[in-house]
Amino acid sequence: MLQDSFGRVATDLRVSLTDRCNLRCSYCMPPEGLEWLPKPELLTADEIVRLVTIGVERLGITEVRYTGGEPLLRRELTDIVSRTASLAPAPQVSLTTNGIGLSRTAASLAAAGLSRVNVSLDTLDRETFKRLAHRDRLNDVLRGLEAADAAGLRPVKINTVLMRGINDHEAVPLLRYCLERGYELRFIEQMPLDAQHGWTRENMITADEILARLREDFRLTDDDPVERGSAPAEGFLVDGGPARVGVIGSVTRPFCGACDRVRLTADGQIRNCLFATDESDLRAAMRSGADDDEIAERWRSAVRIKKAGHGIDDPSFLQPSRPMSAIGG
Repeated sequence: MLQDSFGRVATDLRVSLTDRCNLRCSYCMPPEGLEWLPKPELLTADEIVRLVTIGVERLGITEVRYTGGEPLLRRELTDIVSRTASLAPAPQVSLTTNGIGLSRTAASLAAAGLSRVNVSLDTLDRETFKRLAHRDRLNDVLRGLEAADAAGLRPVKINTVLMRGINDHEAVPLLRYCLERGYELRFIEQMPLDAQHGWTRENMITADEILARLREDFRLTDDDPVERGSAPAEGFLVDGGPARVGVIGSVTRPFCGACDRVRLTADGQIRNCLFATDESDLRAAMRSGADDDEIAERWRSAVRIKKAGHGIDDPSFLQPSRPMSAIGG
């Protein structure tokens, strides 16, 4: 198992396939983009599958989530998903994406073994989308959502970050949009993971604010906390259910004590926490000839030293040098 010194066991592996993205969301990166990783530094498809196989067959990983950057930019994505889904025991295979290109790929990904998708959607207004993402691609995202639903990648989950003075007035319209289509909406507090290091607590829309706005139009009741388990989102039944909405209060309502996640970056580094400042290099070990036993032990060692929490409220907190696009969601 991948167990840390506090007894938490990592079973959920987030794998970044690329640091590149075709949007420039302001809470993630500057409009001009970032300096991308050189191709030789990226894990190959075979290296990704090898590490995922070690995680599933030797270390107890039961869910594999492919992320980016934007994972749909990775040409071998369908093949990687297929090879992952064919492992024994078979993990649940999911994808976090901005939805651009999903209208063309949802059916083939579902056929390859993908079980569901999480799609980022912060607004239903075209001009606001352009302001946030610096690209005019809202219709592509909406078509991608429809294609994912049609392909059976359910529940289609939508991730929304509200930003003060930009899209914070859209909480209710976004929830209505999702309820009408059977999508599951999750609001996420903005986290200090932007490349510009411009995050401030004062500008962040908190979980309490989000819930207050939703309760102006909906009756929200707490979902079963047992059902939540290690999920990051607090669930709420909407108007008595069965529809639900989630709120991920990563900053103000941390869930570190139940965390079961571990991350593999596109260049082969293990991160035991989204906010970790240290990484463990599995790519170098692989490329220098390490066998699966050695790689598994390096992985165990990386997880064993995981801290009790992310420490955002600690005066000594340092934002990770890598932005979200280079870590993977």
